[in-house]
Amino acid sequence: MPFINEQLAANQDEADRQRWSVNPDGVGRMSRFVFDPATVMTHLRERIVGQPHVLAKLENLLQVLKADIVAQDRPLSVQLFVGPTGVGKTETVRLLAQAIHGSLDAVCRIDMSTLAQEHYAASLTGAPPGYVGSKEGQTLFDEDAIKGSFSKPGIVLFDELEKASPEVIRTLLNVLERGRLRLSAGNREIDFRNSMIFMTSNVGASQVSMLSRQQQRRWWSWGNARRQIHDAVDQALHQRFDPEFLNRIDDIITFNPLDKDLAVQLLDIELVRFNHQLQKRKVVLSLGEGARRHLCRSLDARFGAREMGRRIRNELSPPLARVMLDYPGADTFEARMESGSLIVIPV
Repeated sequence: MPFINEQLAANQDEADRQRWSVNPDGVGRMSRFVFDPATVMTHLRERIVGQPHVLAKLENLLQVLKADIVAQDRPLSVQLFVGPTGVGKTETVRLLAQAIHGSLDAVCRIDMSTLAQEHYAASLTGAPPGYVGSKEGQTLFDEDAIKGSFSKPGIVLFDELEKASPEVIRTLLNVLERGRLRLSAGNREIDFRNSMIFMTSNVGASQVSMLSRQQQRRWWSWGNARRQIHDAVDQALHQRFDPEFLNRIDDIITFNPLDKDLAVQLLDIELVRFNHQLQKRKVVLSLGEGARRHLCRSLDARFGAREMGRRIRNELSPPLARVMLDYPGADTFEARMESGSLIVIPV
């Protein structure tokens, strides 16, 4: 069956090529990419909060891709997302994959925190000749996710970039420049030219958080804060990465720290995600006003959206689990605050 699936995918790609190439002149230009930028951005804006400038840049990127006016001898794009933890850097890439490919996991994700030692470069390029596994050309890369298809771009994510060793970072130079990675055994190479490459980093995150807090206290204008944040991030990046690496990045985008005022939006997003998990048990959960205020109170902005996810897991899941076990036939529940405690009841 895998062969049949591969053949079906190849046939679909060929059909897409023919449909794209035979479009008559004067009837409008067709794109080889089938995603709709407006639909993708609607999906992202429903789930990413507090980052309007990031989403605006992503919309520009998607429109350029849709118009297919990108270079042919390099990756479709190379973006570096920087900023504090929990602000949506990795989640943005996963949601982009979901909107384009239909799955949050349709990403070739490399966790760079696992490549902290110099010799881990072989995890990306394969074992060199003479070493065990050299002939197999084994690598961490998911080549199917990298290649994408004729009608859909591949998506690659190098997560927590600053935690990798300098030798590992250097192995990426030709990937970012020419979209190719030749494996150490020399018998084949991986092609990234149909891929959008994203990288995330927390470099400069502490400076961004401090400057944002100062701006919120109105110590200076937002324009001045923006310039100070840009300078702080730029300095931190140049201290950590070589200029030839940074020069291969199309755009470095700084995510804002999440403000406490976004707690209600974060709660709604996490509640949708939680109810999606509950669907397999055919259960729906709603929140009363008291429960909503309780979960939104004193949100620690240092930990971003993950803090809200933890609150739901730690404070909402246990009482829900108890009442589900006590009332196995119920399928609709509501969380309320009673006598200072968060309770869940069947409704």
